[in-house]
Amino acid sequence: MQDPNADTEWNDILRRKGILPPKEVPKEDEEEEAEILKQQSVVKTYEDMTLEELEENEDEFSEEDERAIEMYRQQRLAQWQAAQIKNKFGEVLEISGQDYVQEVTNASKDIWVILHLYKQGIPLCTLINQHLAFLARKFKDVKFVKAISTTCIPNYPDKNLPTIFVYRGGDIRAQFIGPLVFGGMNLTQDELEWKLSESGAIKTDLEENPRQQIQDQLMSSIRSSFASTKDLDSDED
Repeated sequence: MQDPNADTEWNDILRRKGILPPKEVPKEDEEEEAEILKQQSVVKTYEDMTLEELEENEDEFSEEDERAIEMYRQQRLAQWQAAQIKNKFGEVLEISGQDYVQEVTNASKDIWVILHLYKQGIPLCTLINQHLAFLARKFKDVKFVKAISTTCIPNYPDKNLPTIFVYRGGDIRAQFIGPLVFGGMNLTQDELEWKLSESGAIKTDLEENPRQQIQDQLMSSIRSSFASTKDLDSDED
């Protein structure tokens, strides 16, 4: 008589038809499968846990599980710390002269600090503050601060406003002083982002200087206009 547990094509057909019962799984295979499911369950359990939950339930894990969990805990902690650093700021902090040393000079050596000196009533300063508010939300690992100029530097001339200083490790790495440097009220958010990225303070996703694009378009427009005028002169002749 043919063995109903044999791995044959005919027996497979009979099982699908319901004539033969399902193939018996050896006990050793059942135990191995059960152990695998148990391990997967443990892994899934501690991967879904927070760091606090891991500490609360650590008595329930075996020694082997505890080693795996400790590695996982360290990985989660490193990810959390990296996220905290990356999203540390996110807004423009208003400071006074008294805050300058603490917030700028004594800032962590690994942090870029962008300081905008401004005054109320100067339109370009207002525009730059608006741009910086957006950039602060975009680059949350960079510290953006602003201060009324004379509170940080007594008698600082208004003709030098707006002024942006870029710091790292307490040292000035770049400075932008006066309206001409920024291109006046035509300054766009992308242009300011590019300008700050050239100092190394931020890592922009812009592929090229947007100001150069405007200049290229302007020169193209001028050349087209000149060519049209030349054609008209030729027609008149």
